[in-house]
Amino acid sequence: MTTLPTPTQTITTRRNTAPNKTGQRLQKIALTVLTYLLAFIFFFPILWMLLAAFKTEAQAFATPPVFSFSPILDNFRTALTSYFPALAHSLIAALGSTALAFVLGLPAAFALAVYPTKRSRGVLTWMLSTKFMPAVGVIVPLFIIFKNLHLLDTLPGLILMYTTMNLPLVVWMMHSYMTEIPYAIYEAAKVDGASVSTEFFGIALPLSLPGISATALLAIIFAWNEVFFALNLTTSNAAPLSVFIGTFKTSEGLFWAQMSAAAALTVLPVMIFGWVAQRQLVRGLSFGAVK
Repeated sequence: MTTLPTPTQTITTRRNTAPNKTGQRLQKIALTVLTYLLAFIFFFPILWMLLAAFKTEAQAFATPPVFSFSPILDNFRTALTSYFPALAHSLIAALGSTALAFVLGLPAAFALAVYPTKRSRGVLTWMLSTKFMPAVGVIVPLFIIFKNLHLLDTLPGLILMYTTMNLPLVVWMMHSYMTEIPYAIYEAAKVDGASVSTEFFGIALPLSLPGISATALLAIIFAWNEVFFALNLTTSNAAPLSVFIGTFKTSEGLFWAQMSAAAALTVLPVMIFGWVAQRQLVRGLSFGAVK
């Protein structure tokens, strides 16, 4: 027989749960405030760059900073005079290197994931170790190689450089995605007489599309933001947007407002692309997390 709580017990229970609800509410408010604070801290450099882009050079260099000013568009007009050739170079280099990295990396990731050997882990570790090497340590031999192959200040050279930079990323990420595909699917396909190419094009690639979209987005962003190799291996004929920003530092001085406008125009395409593809990115990064 169930005993009903007395009114005194009910009142006591309500008194005990009330502070808990208040504490949980305060915890949620504090967590929300902290989240917005961290978001503002990370976004503040972009906000400062945007504000400087609409100032005059004197206002951009003013100390203390000027927050009340009349926005101008002269800096964007100046930056746009040489923006589009650099934009074309960045698009060709980023998209071309990403496509080439996938052409080379997808078969490698498939072989390492579906047909592993005792050397597979060593191969993956070696590919990842190439990302540990500092770029300044390899720029001299790379410069000599590019010069002898006549690849300096050329788009094919920049595409080749970014491909080698993104290839380990593609192999590692796609290997992790393809290992999440149940091997029973491949076994069923083999029973039906499927070849290795059928397994690759008919099973692995369609089931890895979320991972492919996320990896492609990351590879494009890495190639778009890269500046060290582009600055040392290009001058004008193949200079991307990352080098274009540096042209506003001349012998006459640093044109901070114009550089901020150029930087805003540089990050705008990849921000739009990331905003449009954010659902695919989140889906791809979480692919395989829940079976």
